[in-house]
Amino acid sequence: MKLKISSILILLASMAGCADLIAKDDALARAIASDNRSEAFTQRDSARHPQQALEFFGIRPDMAVAEIWPSAGWWAEILAPYLKDRGSYYAVGFSLTAKRTPKWRKNMAMQLIENFKENPDQYGAAIVTSLSVPEDTEIAPPGSLDMVLTFRNVHNWIKGDYDAGVFRAMYAALKPGGILGLVEHRAPENFSVEYMKLSGYVTEAYVIKTARAAGFELLEKSEINANPKDSKDHPAGVWSLPPGLRACGILDDPAEADQCREKYRAIGESDRMTLKFIKPV
Repeated sequence: MKLKISSILILLASMAGCADLIAKDDALARAIASDNRSEAFTQRDSARHPQQALEFFGIRPDMAVAEIWPSAGWWAEILAPYLKDRGSYYAVGFSLTAKRTPKWRKNMAMQLIENFKENPDQYGAAIVTSLSVPEDTEIAPPGSLDMVLTFRNVHNWIKGDYDAGVFRAMYAALKPGGILGLVEHRAPENFSVEYMKLSGYVTEAYVIKTARAAGFELLEKSEINANPKDSKDHPAGVWSLPPGLRACGILDDPAEADQCREKYRAIGESDRMTLKFIKPV
């Protein structure tokens, strides 16, 4: 039976996609497997899927890549070594000068900077910038980045009512054709904005709408970080789940607290959207 040309093209595209899934980025795999990574961080690889997520976003070692709010440096331990020889890594941390930045975030930002300084062989020339809307929004020179990455941060921006400004800042820093890779706790589509702020879960529709308003176009979605066990109706929101287990920390009875931790560890980390956007050429 003869195949139509259109069918052949679809088949070839499918085969190419399979090849991409099989072919792993060896340099990225080495960065993830490095003995320099913190043991506490590597224990979360099974929930965060770093190889699959970064390959889905299309990262390459010769790119200029910014990570928004790297916090304690979980992704920095992978990204900075991976990019240090041929690319560049921008750690866009919490602002040390903005009035809105709480002390604990400033301390975390300063600790990460110290970590970079004390381990130059591991992190290379990591570039530290900061982001706080509206006073500190140039995360990199305008139009200079190949990729911006952000992991589980959108709910914080929504809670602070500056999410639109953050998306505009990311858009401004990217080159035309540049990629925004985003992971966020995923809410059911019926969650209101107020409940998103309360629970830490965000709807895909809200993220996509906000990104489009800044100028981005959605390229792809992935279920790499999906967790169907997550019911999203926890008493302390997403923070009930590992690693925080916040709902269990408020229990007075030790036996009850142990049962609570067992329950939430069985669920695992949150169900997450994984979205890939582009700044149009």
